[in-house]
Amino acid sequence: MGNFEMRRISKLTRVAVGVASLALAATACGGTSTDDGGSDSETKEKLGLAIAYDIGGKGDQSFNDAAYAGLEKAQKEFGYKTADVEPTEGETDADKQQRLESLAKQGYNPVVGVGFAYGPAMEAAAAKYPKTTFGIVDSVVEGDNVASLVFAEEQASYLAGVAAAKATKTNTVGFVGGVDIPLIHKFEAGYKQGVTDTNPKVKVISQYLTQTAEEGGFSSPDKGKAAAEGQIEKKADVLYAAAGLSGQGVIEAAAKAKVWAIGVDSDQYNQAALAAYKNSILTSALKDVGGAVYSMAKSVEDGKPLTGVQTFDLKVNGVGLAESNPEFSKVAGLSDAVAKAKEEIIDGTIKVKTE
Repeated sequence: MGNFEMRRISKLTRVAVGVASLALAATACGGTSTDDGGSDSETKEKLGLAIAYDIGGKGDQSFNDAAYAGLEKAQKEFGYKTADVEPTEGETDADKQQRLESLAKQGYNPVVGVGFAYGPAMEAAAAKYPKTTFGIVDSVVEGDNVASLVFAEEQASYLAGVAAAKATKTNTVGFVGGVDIPLIHKFEAGYKQGVTDTNPKVKVISQYLTQTAEEGGFSSPDKGKAAAEGQIEKKADVLYAAAGLSGQGVIEAAAKAKVWAIGVDSDQYNQAALAAYKNSILTSALKDVGGAVYSMAKSVEDGKPLTGVQTFDLKVNGVGLAESNPEFSKVAGLSDAVAKAKEEIIDGTIKVKTE
């Protein structure tokens, strides 16, 4: 996907706001209910942005929570009613389509699907509600009223690889992917390239938790923990997880073994739910899902809705690497190596692979 001009990028919240990426993933615990009064033309309530979560939903401290942060910002700024709705276990594309159409019918605009699993459902819903602007995170959907919010996850992962190669003492590092799919391959490819370019002597052990999302690869901390323990036994002392909620298990195992974890999507060092492990979180590969969701809402509010492919990369602060752990700057040569790699990715000297 070419590097598309992001006209509104200055409005994007800085990636430090740290939003989250993870495949379709994420976690759940009851979203706000949407009451059906919205379609009544006499209602005085102003309805705005609605987001529909994928499996996992709110509370993953990662991908979905990043989207929610963007919703909160839009709600505060535009003073309208928002909605965020949870999925149901084992649902079909028809269920997803119905959820999107229900939000559009009630009058929410824009309506954003968080995760690539919304692809087929959004194509159908957007055709049925041409006056509503739809957005999808992590996928490209054709449609005059659809914005595809995609990220250069491989670039942030490359920086995570640089950090891992600088921080390892055993010359062995790990990668835990939630589900074995092309989106997560981007994280692994960038990470491995970053490690190897920084120190070719460092070995990367990779593992995917499940073949499909239905098997829980993005929503099973126990699976993440078991995978991490296996990699730690093989001497890995820096573990990078791109696994949604499952990544919490990786972080927990790293903390217990006193090795480094690298978080994903949100700045996991600053997530309250992970406070017990924060000293073991060296950094996080950031993906500003919240910024993308917010810029989508702002574009509709401004009467100039975003459509087409919107690419969030290092150049526009759409992805990045967190430096909030004070230990980050104490690892010899790390800050400089990351700054240099970032510059070279932006100017095209380094081309990061996606497979």
